[in-house]
Amino acid sequence: MAVADDTADDRTNAAAPLDGIRVLEFCHTIMGPTAGLILADLGADVIKIEPAKGDSTRRLLGFASGFFAAFNRNKRSFAVDLKSDEGRVLLHRLAATADVVLENYAPGTMDRLDCGYGALARHNPRLIYCALKGFLSGPYEHRPALDEVVQFMTGLAYMTGPPGQPLRTGASVVDIMGGLFAVIAIQAALRERERTGRGQLVKAALFESTAFLMMQHMAGEAVTGHAPQPMPARDGAWAIYEPFATADGEQIFVGLTSDGQWRRFCEHFARTDLLQNPAYKTNEDRVRERAVLRPIVAAIVARHKRAALAELFDRIDIPFAPVAKPGDLFDDPQLNFNGRMLDVAFANGARAKLPRLPVEIGEHDFALRRQAPVIGEHTVEILAALGVAAAEVETLIERGVIAAGHTS
Repeated sequence: MAVADDTADDRTNAAAPLDGIRVLEFCHTIMGPTAGLILADLGADVIKIEPAKGDSTRRLLGFASGFFAAFNRNKRSFAVDLKSDEGRVLLHRLAATADVVLENYAPGTMDRLDCGYGALARHNPRLIYCALKGFLSGPYEHRPALDEVVQFMTGLAYMTGPPGQPLRTGASVVDIMGGLFAVIAIQAALRERERTGRGQLVKAALFESTAFLMMQHMAGEAVTGHAPQPMPARDGAWAIYEPFATADGEQIFVGLTSDGQWRRFCEHFARTDLLQNPAYKTNEDRVRERAVLRPIVAAIVARHKRAALAELFDRIDIPFAPVAKPGDLFDDPQLNFNGRMLDVAFANGARAKLPRLPVEIGEHDFALRRQAPVIGEHTVEILAALGVAAAEVETLIERGVIAAGHTS
């Protein structure tokens, strides 16, 4: 069950950048909910439209068990039987009050529900309708797609794993990035609506978003004439740019990318002999001598504990990173600075600090206004605002057309 957030302050939403924008979110899993989350955190009234039995994301297990709470904060839930005639009438009425619709169902689903762009735009010509799909218009547009499928299609998995062992990335970067591009398109369409007075259909997609990521490797191949190697086997641009083992059995990433960083490293560890060797004078020289220099740096790092190295590298301005696990972020001082982490409640009663929207805009506080809603938590209040009589609402609940306040 969602837990009320006792720190929520309606004043944080009053002057938010997207205050006054209403969004209907017909979405599940990550891509669409990411777009909805960003818009909600920025102050939009995001109404999550979910089946009367609830978004299937609520019931995912394993590594996906935290998806719903992570990507659905600051939203209201409207639970309705999407396949019923009465439910569609309610959705059409609600769409007439909206600025934006998000949907990431399988291709053709929204049209079958009579909630596609054409159907909803007839009720609201100012509507910005964003379809988040696997592919943009073209020969693949009929295909369903998933984050991992697209990672393999575009070469991202090939570039991530060692040669011969393509691997998906360690987070749902494609889904999240697809949601980000959707928000960019929506904001552009909202700006255009200010000039024209009309809405439009916009699209964002997993495949094309990931191809955009691959652009750097495509350009590199065009320039050099050589296919890029997977990242673990790549020809690096810097001689020292990788993790090393420390004296306490941990690892620390060290990046010596400039001549100044190389000089400070060598001076601190009393290796002026390395500085005086003309074979290591420039970064390009050191790249050519990587096979010699890497074991030297590894031996230096291996004599010290990770915490001591982190303090040193921070002090002498050398890029570094303790090799962390996701759980290490809960108490990270940067993420927690000035109370920036959000106290998120989960359906099983657990609570945890999770990152907020990673931007700063003036003095706005993009706080946690609402925990992820229970199924249909806001159905009654939304219908009341539409002018639906209380007796009719009760009848709709009894007939299973809508759900109100279910916990699972």
